[in-house]
Amino acid sequence: CQTVGNFSLSITSPLFFIIVLQKGLKENFADAQVSVVDCPDLTQEPFNFPAKGICGKPRIADVGGVPYLIPVVQKEKVYDLNTVAKDIELPGAFILGAGAASSKILGVNAELIPIVQTKSEKKPAVNGSYIAQINPADKGCLLEKYSSKYTDCEFGLLANLYASEGQPGKVIEVKANGRTGELNFVSCLRQILEKHYGEKPVGMGGTFIIQKGKAKIHIMPPEFSACPLNTDEDVNNWLKFFEMKAPLICQPVIVSRDPGFDLRVEHTHCFSHHGEGGHYHQDTSPDSVQYLGYLLPAELLFRIDRPQETHLVGRD
Repeated sequence: CQTVGNFSLSITSPLFFIIVLQKGLKENFADAQVSVVDCPDLTQEPFNFPAKGICGKPRIADVGGVPYLIPVVQKEKVYDLNTVAKDIELPGAFILGAGAASSKILGVNAELIPIVQTKSEKKPAVNGSYIAQINPADKGCLLEKYSSKYTDCEFGLLANLYASEGQPGKVIEVKANGRTGELNFVSCLRQILEKHYGEKPVGMGGTFIIQKGKAKIHIMPPEFSACPLNTDEDVNNWLKFFEMKAPLICQPVIVSRDPGFDLRVEHTHCFSHHGEGGHYHQDTSPDSVQYLGYLLPAELLFRIDRPQETHLVGRD
């Protein structure tokens, strides 16, 4: 039985939220601007999402977890985004985020970039997700649209998801150029929120584009590790790292701090239209990097199928 726990996340003052973000970003970037705008039409380039926006009952779900991947994989852990939408009390939700593909479906291990309008009573699901895997031919990145090969909405092991009704509406636009600090864009946002909201967890999700520059991205290898991965060093030696070029379209899921749910507090996957994608770590061109994001605070946090035996390895 998969247990579902939920927790309220609420922003009392959007204006304060914006001021806090802009001030914090300027400590890590040469230039930063945060404002409230109408969400751009996300069905258009460069997004091409199956929903127009990220508004309407925004919520975050943390499903499964890294302990189902390491030290030793538990391949039986398979989930369905249509079921998750019901579990988070938003059937038909538009879901973005970061997760692992189902090895039962693919036959190999791979990164999943979930972009799914889940099924409702009136409409079938529209799966706009991508999968990033190691290309067996040249050991490079192989990025493919999920629907080009598969018809399901499954994933495996773990996912961090931002869900909404997929409606247009007001969102927070974040622009940050020229990284001067050590933190990546997502860690910077999360730590700003943690610093200002303290014990009170605040969650956020949506999409951002790395418009210029390059980024450090990993892709999990196609074979799960035969030896237990017991340390971060073990994990990093197992993962395959790449430097990928902009533009990269990234889907972050952020929670400022863990209220005791054994969360992954930040997780971001990205795709592109030039065949590159995977798990975002950091830009590698701080002087030239340009970020443009459309984000929204979440109202609720759901924890689904939390691992009973846990650890903190491999959470980066």
